[in-house]
Amino acid sequence: MSGEEDHTPGNDDGIRGPARGTAPVPLSVLDLVTVGAGNTATGAVRTAVGIARAAERRGFHRYWVAEHHSMPGVASSSPAVLLAHLAAHTSSIRLGSGGVMLPNHAPLVIAEQFGTLEAMAPGRVDLGLGRAPGTDGATAAALRRTERSRELGEEFPQQLLELTRFLDGSFPDGHPYAKIHAVPGPVQATSPGGVQSPHRPPLWLLGSSGFSAQLAGALGLPFAFAHHFSAANTVPALDLYRSSFRPSEALSEPYALIGVAALAGEDEREARRQVMTGALSMIRLRTGRPGLVPTPEEAESYEFSERERDFVDTWLGNVIHGTPDTVRQGLDDLAKRTGADELMITANAHDGAARLRSYELIADAYGLPQG
Repeated sequence: MSGEEDHTPGNDDGIRGPARGTAPVPLSVLDLVTVGAGNTATGAVRTAVGIARAAERRGFHRYWVAEHHSMPGVASSSPAVLLAHLAAHTSSIRLGSGGVMLPNHAPLVIAEQFGTLEAMAPGRVDLGLGRAPGTDGATAAALRRTERSRELGEEFPQQLLELTRFLDGSFPDGHPYAKIHAVPGPVQATSPGGVQSPHRPPLWLLGSSGFSAQLAGALGLPFAFAHHFSAANTVPALDLYRSSFRPSEALSEPYALIGVAALAGEDEREARRQVMTGALSMIRLRTGRPGLVPTPEEAESYEFSERERDFVDTWLGNVIHGTPDTVRQGLDDLAKRTGADELMITANAHDGAARLRSYELIADAYGLPQG
């Protein structure tokens, strides 16, 4: 690819990626599949396809969607369904969950879903897992059919082990699940005439505090930290991950990406207009009034209280926005400050075209290939 500079040694572990152009580390995309006021979920999914295809064409390493529930402005309640659709519209970019909330699902179901995705898009599926509900407590209880959401979160390591054994077909003899198999999966290779697939979705642990960081390190798994909504904890969590890391079959050394809220516009004012829609949407979510992402005009005319303005100032302090050069510098500084191995960019705004344009502008700023 013309003009491409690869800063990362080649490998095929399905985790590490190349830093293309002048980017300091690999760049990826986290898409919330947001639904703006006046738009539909159908339009949001079409925008997601457009962003995934543009990310693939411009050399972004991976594209993830995140599980959320009971949020009118976020159309990503079913990551596996979305990823199947995206797999049909892309050919090379890695696709994954950022993440699937493990306590909301039976491990066998997740293993079956992602085994199916792997069959659809061999060698380019990631399985990122979180232990939060991805919603409020009442919705979590409805999802899990239980009031024991806190206890289920505490059972995360055991659920993770169960999921891993289903993915690998590795329950020991005598285990109650030893004769139960996730299909598609390894059992097919042991059937008459069976052939083992060379791929299995890499497992990632996601987090916004130290728990998953330490667990990912102890298990030798790659780690994704939610810097975009827990910026104060980023460096401590990454330090804990690295100090806890033990080599595994998946990784010989730590590998951590961070989610980064960033939006580039043609000029400073336009970028500000767009990110303010995300700020107002976040205020409404935090105060129990979730809805569609408001328009820039609504955000401009909204009368913020003093308390809300304080929240906006704090929130925007963790959103890298402005001209492409401003965003590039902010991303460079963040990569240097945190030592992250990969930056996963999320653009939260009303206008799908503006989000798509932002990724193109960031790619241009780093000289990423046109594809």
